[in-house]
Amino acid sequence: MAQEFTIEDLKRILLEGAGADEGVDLDSDILDTDFEELGYESLALLETGGRIEREYGISFDDDTLAENRTPRALVATVNALLKDAVGV
Repeated sequence: MAQEFTIEDLKRILLEGAGADEGVDLDSDILDTDFEELGYESLALLETGGRIEREYGISFDDDTLAENRTPRALVATVNALLKDAVGV
């Protein structure tokens, strides 16, 4: 059973793991905004990555979060890992 990871899933996990700065509107179009601009530094991203790994049963390599600097890139990477996990 393939599962898709969406921007809404990412927003939920970001809020659960690290909250949001008061000036950040996760309901706006954030797909191409760098995580740092959204107020998510490296520790918050590590927490986010850990939550994604646990919830979706995938594993990131050490550079995944550093290389995927926007929500769009991270969602695409997670979906590629999910696809690989089910062998599709």
